[in-house]
Amino acid sequence: MSDIVTLREAIAHLVRDGDCVAMEGFTHLIPSAAGHEVIRQGKKDLYLVRMTPDLIYDQLIGMGCASRLRFSWGGNPGVGSLHRLRDAVERGWPQPLALEEHGHADMANAYVAGAANLPFSVLRGYQGSDLPRYNRNIRFLRCPFTDEELAVSPAIRPDVTVIHAQKADRRGNVLLWGILGVQKEAAMAAKRVIVTVEQIVERLDAPPNACILPRAVVSAVCLQPGGAFPSYAHGYYTRDNPFYIAWDDIARERETFLAWMRRHVLETQDFDEFRRVLGETQRKAP
Repeated sequence: MSDIVTLREAIAHLVRDGDCVAMEGFTHLIPSAAGHEVIRQGKKDLYLVRMTPDLIYDQLIGMGCASRLRFSWGGNPGVGSLHRLRDAVERGWPQPLALEEHGHADMANAYVAGAANLPFSVLRGYQGSDLPRYNRNIRFLRCPFTDEELAVSPAIRPDVTVIHAQKADRRGNVLLWGILGVQKEAAMAAKRVIVTVEQIVERLDAPPNACILPRAVVSAVCLQPGGAFPSYAHGYYTRDNPFYIAWDDIARERETFLAWMRRHVLETQDFDEFRRVLGETQRKAP
């Protein structure tokens, strides 16, 4: 049953060093504020899981929070590489990062398997791919009914899933809508769930086709307006595309990256202040 607490309290009590942590959101509702709080609290040795690690995972990896990453695509969307991820993999800075790469469909199925309390996921996939040569957790089995060869991989069962959503009610039920990735499945698969939200309301009044997470599966709800920035929250604010472009230069060199993180994350405890300062920076950019 979910409690309404501060984000600082939620991260302190529910995210532990060495945990498997999934922060999901597909271009939309990415839990950036929660990722910053993980960095501020200096969580270490995390096994990060995310279908599409982008800027917030680049920051977590560059600040030494992660030792392992399970993913299906990684990059700065529409721009290029994640320089901090590459530095960790290629040069071991700030520490080595182990990679486990899967296909998108495999990752989605693995979350579903975790939510169903199954040990592995099954799919028709990887035929003709060389990815199983590099990932020993992608294996094959023979179907006992059809004799087909099917791909399998371990279910994803995070210790903690963190997502951002538009609304929660005062009882801790969560409402999210718009483009969704695997937020629901990732939450259902996890032992503990942290949800940051734009608003806390008396009634959700869910529109058709919206997704509701019942309070029974949510450990903590945190009021965090703007908590998905620089990604977007449908119905609240748009994606800050100039920042994704600017991140390519910010993260390219270690010194520039660390200076930016000190100013905008470590020394900025209020996420509203982070958004304000960052917005001013982008408006001044050529």
